[in-house]
Amino acid sequence: MNYDAIFKSIDQILWKDAGCSSDIDYIEQTSWILFLKYLDDYEKEKQAAAELSNKSYSPILSNEFSWEAWAAPKKADGSLDYNSAKTGDDLSDFVNNELFPYLKNFKSVSFEANSLQYKIGQIFNELINRVQSGYILRDVINKIDEIQFLTNEDRFELSSLYEDKINKMGNAGRSGGQYYTPRPLIQAITQVVNPVIGEKVYDGAVGSAGFLCEAYSHILNSKELTATEYKQLQESTLYGKEKIAIPFAIGNMNMILHGIESPNILHTNTLTENIADIQEKDRFDVILANPPFGGDERAEVQQNFPIKSGETAILFLQHFIKILKAGGRAGVVIKNTFLSNPDNASIALRKQLLEECNLNSILELPTKTFTSTQAHTVVLFFDKGTPTKKIWYYQLNLGRNLGKTNPLNQEDLAEFLELAKTHKESDNSWMVNVSDINKETYDLSVSNPNKVEEVDDRTPQEIIAEIEQLDIKASEALKAIKELL
Repeated sequence: MNYDAIFKSIDQILWKDAGCSSDIDYIEQTSWILFLKYLDDYEKEKQAAAELSNKSYSPILSNEFSWEAWAAPKKADGSLDYNSAKTGDDLSDFVNNELFPYLKNFKSVSFEANSLQYKIGQIFNELINRVQSGYILRDVINKIDEIQFLTNEDRFELSSLYEDKINKMGNAGRSGGQYYTPRPLIQAITQVVNPVIGEKVYDGAVGSAGFLCEAYSHILNSKELTATEYKQLQESTLYGKEKIAIPFAIGNMNMILHGIESPNILHTNTLTENIADIQEKDRFDVILANPPFGGDERAEVQQNFPIKSGETAILFLQHFIKILKAGGRAGVVIKNTFLSNPDNASIALRKQLLEECNLNSILELPTKTFTSTQAHTVVLFFDKGTPTKKIWYYQLNLGRNLGKTNPLNQEDLAEFLELAKTHKESDNSWMVNVSDINKETYDLSVSNPNKVEEVDDRTPQEIIAEIEQLDIKASEALKAIKELL
């Protein structure tokens, strides 16, 4: 089945609706409908497994709110029963006035916070149906009904395509870029940090949950997990926090579509938590994150941190250092200006990072790595508990400009991943001794000593003569064109 064609067709349908005006709207609206179709297939799978074991299974959704009752009632031959399927105003009224209130209420009913039912309530409390036309909504539902989640191959392909749609959302403006980190970069960071079963992985700025989904896949494929280890991976390995409603809902759905039945994502502003209150029980073994940068945090938020700053990323980095266990490992994306900013907060945090952690590697990324912004970024790789003695730098030189039509890919990061294993020096990588770093500024900026700048050793007279020759050639070319005309 060509799932990519189905997704493109859905976007084209939603484009016609007055309530949907961007890729962010398209992914949001596709998400909640796709999630309910996934839930229907999930329930069928659970029901079949229960019957094979001679056990009973109680469906999560009441019969009238099941997919086959309102979205896709079928005839005996399996085709859509158009006489029973709601459409137009009837469909819109049902979705807005009955379905969404029913699903939102799951959060209020006494389900455990880590149950799928509670997660459904959380998700639908953050979403609204933006599709104004019930006829367009019917067309979208019909398309999504073609999708099946019945095999691992189906789920893998669909989760990958869902990530691609989130990528488009990141390019769509309206702050969509903050939700998405390029998947090849997420994979590379996760591979270097290498979370393993038994460790707790955390992202305090989870967005669409790309890092947690990749950590799940990385651990799942690292070895043959026992039943106990698989349960541990599902329930007590991956943790996140997200402030904004849409990415919180989409992040939950993204994890569920990747196979994590009940994601441990909290809807909260991480920076409102005083880091002095963090205890050993709150700490994590692994941190993978791309926190938002360029913010202007309020004074009361800054009071939660020993190093005061309005810059969001500086506050997040303090949070990550504090909440990381001794011996824990982190891979964090941050603006490269953090490495050399002369303000007191940046200097103090660089000093803390070098003294409390082993900042073992810095990966410098090209501009437009994040296609929604021109920001120049780096990735900090560090482990907590021992001071830094040496830093391995790697400068990602691609020989081409990145952009929406020419994004970062896995091959771009292949050399970095190979050299990162041993911190080998090359044309693009080098070592710096911390003893050589200025102890007043703690400047960590990237300056490749292996990159030789080409020097123009021509005299001014030679440059002027070359310009004159080019002018003569240009005049001759224009004269020849006029003669031809």
